Amino acid sequence: MSNHTTRRQFLHSTALLASGVWSSRALAASRSANEKLNVALVGVGVGGVGGVLNLPRVSGENIVALCDIDEKYAGPNLAKYPQARKWKDYRKMLDRQKEIDAVVVSTPDHSHALISIAAMRRGKHVYCEKPLARTIGEVRRMRRVFAETKVATQMGNHGTYEPSFRRAVEIVQSGALGAVTEVHTWSDRPLKYWKQSIARPKDRPPIPPHVNWDLFLGPARERPYHPIYHPFTWRGWWDFGTGVLGDIICHTVNLAYMSLDLKYPTRVETRSEGLTPETAPEWAIMTYHFPARGKLPPVKVVWYENGKQPSRELALGQSLPSNGSLLIGDKGRLLTTDMYCAHYKLLPAEKFVDYEAPQPTLPRAQIGHHHEWIQAAKTGATTMANFEYAGRLTEAFLVGNVALRTGQSLDWDGQGMRARNCPEADEFIHPQYRKGWRLE
Repeated sequence: MSNHTTRRQFLHSTALLASGVWSSRALAASRSANEKLNVALVGVGVGGVGGVLNLPRVSGENIVALCDIDEKYAGPNLAKYPQARKWKDYRKMLDRQKEIDAVVVSTPDHSHALISIAAMRRGKHVYCEKPLARTIGEVRRMRRVFAETKVATQMGNHGTYEPSFRRAVEIVQSGALGAVTEVHTWSDRPLKYWKQSIARPKDRPPIPPHVNWDLFLGPARERPYHPIYHPFTWRGWWDFGTGVLGDIICHTVNLAYMSLDLKYPTRVETRSEGLTPETAPEWAIMTYHFPARGKLPPVKVVWYENGKQPSRELALGQSLPSNGSLLIGDKGRLLTTDMYCAHYKLLPAEKFVDYEAPQPTLPRAQIGHHHEWIQAAKTGATTMANFEYAGRLTEAFLVGNVALRTGQSLDWDGQGMRARNCPEADEFIHPQYRKGWRLE
């Protein structure tokens, strides 16, 4: 960002800070759209999404800070940006490095909310990986802080920006499938990426000198270091991650959720095998019941993981991809053929041979998911995967993990964030942080 600021811009910015109002529109007003953002990234390991995907895709801006708790895992990426200040503790980074404009959060799920909220409170634009947070209560707090600060936000469900995804949303909303009452969505994970349905290890290897274990734990309950948690293999552990559901469903159900305006489920049922108090199960199938929305009928959404899928007959005999979704209407069906809902088939194929998609009603972003966020930060525009939309999406489906962990079907009050029939669910909705950690 240019150091040149007019007196009028300086006074305007100072007044906004003094009043506690610092929005993406206000920040954009003091910046040319051609100026670069000063970007900080938290979580830049060479094998994780932060280092492999997010860092390269924002590297056209000024990378001014890189933060990671593991000097070895992040080492190659730290070396690529010698001009960037290096940090282990995001709190010190945000408090001391004042020139940061925007923050990319690519850490384990349990620290998403803490970092994102701290950044938003300081007027920073935030890109946060999916799921938006580990628990529903944290997600709701992120939505509220976003509404208060009005910075540019985006969750990393990057299929959302694809023109073909937006066209599919328009097709469903045009009525081409008729009344959609059933959705199936699935994933083949965890595969060999991480382990689930296991006990906590009993051995206690020493903490490697390049890992700051206390900062990795962050708000999570104290536990000894073990390489089974880091790097990346944290995802199946309840204290750090959200299992396959949190990793994938924000991608695969995104099209159905947006096009059908689903909001919150009212009932969630689950079945699984191998669930433990420490980790997600070997597999799970979750059924979500969404109520009618005006003229739109109720919708049942079924989630499958670890290779389980609906029957091919529901897809009219079509082969099913390893990660995908199927929307079933009374006039037709839509089968997505990739994880991000960017590619799809309309079924039965013979019915849609001469089908013409409706006129566009959604904007087409041809610049990529990350750059849509960057442009929003510079111009004051919004993104389609902003924390309000992404937050509702995340909340709606994290209920499945709550039901799973309580061992009960839940009658869900989405707005109130509570299970009407299961008060013991509260411990899985509102996290307890260890001493020294809190949401701002």
